[in-house]
Amino acid sequence: MKKLLYISGILTFFMLMSFMYVDFFSSMTKVDYIDGSKTLKFTTKMNTNHISEAIKINPNTAGFEAEVKKYVNNNFDVYVNGSPKTITFTGSQVSGETVWVYFETGGVSDISTMKIKNTILLSSFPKQFNIVSVSYKGSQKVMNFQRGKEVNEVAF
Repeated sequence: MKKLLYISGILTFFMLMSFMYVDFFSSMTKVDYIDGSKTLKFTTKMNTNHISEAIKINPNTAGFEAEVKKYVNNNFDVYVNGSPKTITFTGSQVSGETVWVYFETGGVSDISTMKIKNTILLSSFPKQFNIVSVSYKGSQKVMNFQRGKEVNEVAF
């Protein structure tokens, strides 16, 4: 009887542990190719608390957007057909627990390969996982980034 009570207690403990709060560290970036303007438009979604902690500034302060811009410029690089592209920050928006970041790069007439270096939040959170989804002329490719795999490349 004691053994059954002991096993039951252990199972209850593990069941209760499974409902504990676990913080999930991820960002998602959607890349759309705009054929008419030959532009790649990037939309990145990340957790407000996580980016705020990484850049050490409150999201409700006036300098938050400028720091986010600097952070993205330092942690996201794009290469199209082997050539580095300059990204231009176009804005950000805080919406509760989510920060949306918008940036783009122009002068992209054709893509055979796209290489991205994405280190967003990787240095601040060891379990950070970043996903980038690229849409180009009806084709969609997905790239994953994490510590140890900060660079990824797709071919079209």
